[in-house]
Amino acid sequence: MLHKTLIASLLGLALVGCGQQDPKAKVSAALTEGVILPAYNSWQEADRQLASSAAAFCAGSADLPAARQAFLGAQSAWAGLQPVLLGPLAEGNRAWQIQFWPDKKNLVQRQVEALLNSKPQLSADDLASASVVVQGLTAYEYLLFDPNLDLNQAEQKARYCPLLESIGKHQQALAADILAQWQAKEGTAAQLKAFPNERYADSNEAIAELLRVQVSALDGLKKKLGAPMGRQSKGIPQPYQAEAWRSAASLANLGAALANAELLWHGTNRDGIQSLLDKDQAELGQRIDAAYQDTRQRLAALDRPLGELLADEAGRTSLNELYDSLNRLHRLQESELAKALGVQIGFNAHDGD
Repeated sequence: MLHKTLIASLLGLALVGCGQQDPKAKVSAALTEGVILPAYNSWQEADRQLASSAAAFCAGSADLPAARQAFLGAQSAWAGLQPVLLGPLAEGNRAWQIQFWPDKKNLVQRQVEALLNSKPQLSADDLASASVVVQGLTAYEYLLFDPNLDLNQAEQKARYCPLLESIGKHQQALAADILAQWQAKEGTAAQLKAFPNERYADSNEAIAELLRVQVSALDGLKKKLGAPMGRQSKGIPQPYQAEAWRSAASLANLGAALANAELLWHGTNRDGIQSLLDKDQAELGQRIDAAYQDTRQRLAALDRPLGELLADEAGRTSLNELYDSLNRLHRLQESELAKALGVQIGFNAHDGD
């Protein structure tokens, strides 16, 4: 009888060790399959469409509005990755290849023009060896939306299309490479689902990183909203510091990032970070729910682009209310949620800005 009891106890310990009874391991796996991988797949598909769109536009089989729409889709998919920016895309400065922001000195325009002056028939290899400033979506946005350019004009189209197509191909290849690394046998997705591994000693570390990345993304959204509002410039609006001022998509991008942050919190089947709170922490969960709802509703109520809202007092008041709401959401998760889950948030990339 003692022998059978010992075997049963050891079997129970083995099951716990495999993560079958580990709520954090379950949440990490559920978020990986239900939220994170779908976001990376959407990004890859949006970049595939971006490259296809650039080729079609430059070949004359698609118009400028269609090219712009494909860009907005790629930009939105990239924005949606911000709350899950971990693994290979968060390493090796790869994110700079996708978006160069803030561009305080208009480096995008200057470097694009300098590059094309030196290499008018730009190749993919030329772009790969060029600065990250000209490799990503910010440069692509400049080509399609800058008020001083008009790619409907044959001469300008001939000048800028080699770069447009090269950026499209570069983004498509980068997204495919990142997704392949996520889905590899011992890639990031696998590391978020079975412990221990080279990246995470246990599920506590995985959940801690997921929360840190989410909190950092919310802090980043505050910066992307606060910079053009003048929060870092004594209240003087700086509309050209907006993340996507040329395409007037700054608020849409904020919404895409916020949506995936909330999805990480809820999960696709109430199996997100929220589910790790105990019953006696339910009130905190309700306050975070309410904070997400408040920020989401304030954002949805803004019916003009960011640049227009900055131009009048009523618009600036609405933006300040949105910023304050976003700040409450960020602080709730950075302090109270982190404490409730036993996570040390520590330094993030936006500290000091």
